Formats: sequence, structure tokens, C-alpha cells
Amino acid sequence: MEEVKQGQIYRHFKGPYYYIICVGLDSETRERIVVYQHLDSSKAICTRPEKMFLEQIPERPDNVTGQKHRFELCTKFENL
Repeated sequence: MEEVKQGQIYRHFKGPYYYIICVGLDSETRERIVVYQHLDSSKAICTRPEKMFLEQIPERPDNVTGQKHRFELCTKFENL
């Protein structure tokens, strides 16, 4: 399985961009947890298990980016 890259920008399949602050470990389960920040006006900081962060998504109408995974590493960031 691929690992999330700290300090990089990822795009969600619904379109928004997120900055990866770090990847930590859940203190109980030792599961890898991604800590990320919204790159919109809210600047909210969130967490999500890495496994869910990188999971493949089925075809769905709200997948505006056409991505295969929930979040994908950006090679080009379009600041909105």
C-alpha cells in the first residue's frame, strides 16, 4: 500500500485541496492517521485513517475529478 506524503498537497475526489501536515499513529490501535488542513478559507484541520484516505472509490456522480482514490497526490495545484 502507498503511504501518504507529508508536506504535500492532495486533492479529494469532490474537488477540494488539502495540505498534509503529518502522519501520526493512533495511540490505541497504532493505525496510521493522516493530519491534514483544508486549503480553503476555513483552514480547518482534520484527521482520517490513512487506509481510508487512500482507498479506492466506486463510480459515483459526485466524483467531479474522475479520480480512482478518495485523495490523490497533486502534481499541479490550482489555487481556488
